[in-house]
Amino acid sequence: SPSAIWGFLVKMWQDGSLFRDTYITGLETLLGFLLGNCIGTVFGLGLWYSRFLSLVMQPFIIAIGSIPIIALAPIVIIWFGTGIASKVAMATLSVVVVAFLTSYKGAASIDQDQINLMRSLHATKHQIFRKLVVPASLIDIFAGLKMTVGFALIGAIIGEFMSSSEGLGHAIFRAGSLYIIPKVFAALVATIVLALVLSYVVGKLERLLLPWRQDL
Repeated sequence: SPSAIWGFLVKMWQDGSLFRDTYITGLETLLGFLLGNCIGTVFGLGLWYSRFLSLVMQPFIIAIGSIPIIALAPIVIIWFGTGIASKVAMATLSVVVVAFLTSYKGAASIDQDQINLMRSLHATKHQIFRKLVVPASLIDIFAGLKMTVGFALIGAIIGEFMSSSEGLGHAIFRAGSLYIIPKVFAALVATIVLALVLSYVVGKLERLLLPWRQDL
């Protein structure tokens, strides 16, 4: 019942576990979100320089993106251990492919007439990339950022399911294994609130960097 869920939220707040678990999961999510988007965006935009390389890489990227992230969890734990690094790695893997595809789509969809215009003004390829490709790709990049907030959170929680001693994923897994259903829903409520806060921050950043978008 809602009252039972609220009771567990109050209890978790009083004993400090709600703040501690939310902080741990939020930190893992934020680090994985930033790292995955940085890697994916840099590679996605970078492939604009080479049409041949982008055609070669696309099938491999799509193949990697089709792998269920939970299947990689045991390998990630072996590589990175059971600490926070493995959860950040899981969040990063959940994000990087989407970030790559959205940023590459933005770079590849630049109007060729605009590129030809800059070339006619003797702009170098680097200048075209810096002054045209990157700004014009921001809309697609932020569309990817909005999607990957949730993906990063899911990746971090999956990592906590596999091996952890704290975090919202650990709280959900432990309460679920003991069939304490109200506590499961209480942790889920905290997870949803965390996702909404992160999405709000991304939206504010988009409005700050894209002031010409009136529909934001």
